[in-house]
Amino acid sequence: MHGENMKYQVMIKILMLLLARKKVTAVEIAEKYEISVRSVYRYVEELCVAGIPIDVARGRYGGLSIADTFKLPVGYFTKEEYNSTVNALNAMLSQVNDQHAYLALEKLQRQIKNERRDLSVSGNIIIDGGAWCEGKRFSDKMSVCEKAVNESLQLCIDYISRSGEHSKRYIDPHVLIFKGNVWYVYAFCHNKQDFRTFKIGRIKDARFTGVGFVKKKLMREDIPLSFAKDTANSIDIVLEISRSALPDVEEWLGVDEVEPRRNGFYAEINLPLDNGLVNKILSFGGGVKVVSPESLKAQVKEAALKILQD
Repeated sequence: MHGENMKYQVMIKILMLLLARKKVTAVEIAEKYEISVRSVYRYVEELCVAGIPIDVARGRYGGLSIADTFKLPVGYFTKEEYNSTVNALNAMLSQVNDQHAYLALEKLQRQIKNERRDLSVSGNIIIDGGAWCEGKRFSDKMSVCEKAVNESLQLCIDYISRSGEHSKRYIDPHVLIFKGNVWYVYAFCHNKQDFRTFKIGRIKDARFTGVGFVKKKLMREDIPLSFAKDTANSIDIVLEISRSALPDVEEWLGVDEVEPRRNGFYAEINLPLDNGLVNKILSFGGGVKVVSPESLKAQVKEAALKILQD
């Protein structure tokens, strides 16, 4: 049991070290805590299983790092565990001037304070990380992307496509875009060697690489602000909307796209035809009906029948 306690103490120390530093090698950790490099990787693997997104980069310039968007989950420590950890770090700092311990303590105290209200304020824009936003740590991602745009800092992101495919991208963020109630970052993607638009809600993790970049000169017309319709699979649709679903549809499509008629409310609009559209229509629970085209009506009907069968 003593060995297990020592193991978890070292794992907590490794976690605190990674939270305090941008990147550290396995050899450095092994020497610092007097364990083998093999044990370092084993402990890191266990931390990853516990939900800590540690990035392991091999090679000459490799090392271990935690995404800049990561914070310890709310409730990760009990009140007693948190107090014990803070007291231990304070005791260490009273005897040894360890900058990494100081940074770890500062991060812990700042996070506990911020957990009272996860709110990010940037200039005249307020970004709330609560239930209305697109993700558990959306405001953290926004803060990292905003800093990257403002200070011309390269990011390494773990991006999840609509099909669920993960990809690690190195991007130079140039501008943030807010369109259709969704936040995007327009960036030069080094993997594709071209500009791409990334939905911030689909960024799982992001970290600064420590590399800066020179922004390319972009005109407003260079930025594809109509990217949501830049697909050969978009169609013209007509929707009939019930009064009960009206507020939600207006937030989805915009109030300008919905018009009252003698027998109800209707929207005529061009949208990309994919599973997301079908699922969105179904999410209104009968409050939205497809008037045309017939092909979309058939898809919605098929999806609804599948739900009943399941």
